[in-house]
Amino acid sequence: MEKKILVAEDEKNIANIIAYNLKNDGYKVFCAYDGQEALDLFESEKPDLVLLDIMMPKINGFDVCKQIRKKSQVSIIMLTARADEVDKVLGLELGADDYVTKPFSVNELMARVKANLRRSDNNCESNIVSFGDIKIDFNRYEVFCNDKMISLTPKEFDLLKFLAIHPNKIFNREELLNKVWSYEYFGDARTVDVTVRRLRMKVEKTPDDPKFILTKRGVGYYFNFKK
Repeated sequence: MEKKILVAEDEKNIANIIAYNLKNDGYKVFCAYDGQEALDLFESEKPDLVLLDIMMPKINGFDVCKQIRKKSQVSIIMLTARADEVDKVLGLELGADDYVTKPFSVNELMARVKANLRRSDNNCESNIVSFGDIKIDFNRYEVFCNDKMISLTPKEFDLLKFLAIHPNKIFNREELLNKVWSYEYFGDARTVDVTVRRLRMKVEKTPDDPKFILTKRGVGYYFNFKK
């Protein structure tokens, strides 16, 4: 089944270029030119990924991201002309999985799209592992804490999965960008820090004193598991 992508971008020439290349790669594309239209199309079309510009009329990209995250964990890639790190971090804090700063190359954008859509087949046989109170179903992209399902974004799940299958091994930020966001990722270390913080807020009983996702000061992050 072809993947559906929503392109929310108020500059029509940019939206058309993005849509053209996505369609050439076999995706079904819907374009929105303001924030309200993006939310309406999201409701009606249920896309698999959203490319979301920050500076849009009616409703800005940050608020659109917040509205989408209230009801869905679909992959979101923020598009921004702003180089300010605060804007990038804010987008990640609100639940975006990735961001691309304009101007960007088509090849870079396509690589980000493919990396964020690279998900396991939900129909595969379950493969569940348990770590204390946490249970992870790798094939169904589901996480349970004390038997209660925890809603994670795709990138949050990918990070948790990667750390969990390499218990007690420390990875620095650059290694995690390479392994989790894919080798084609052109990001920075703050992306990892923000995603780890979001993940701790969801799966740790006490996020400020985590039990599973730990930091080795000056080195990186690791999943703490003692047999």
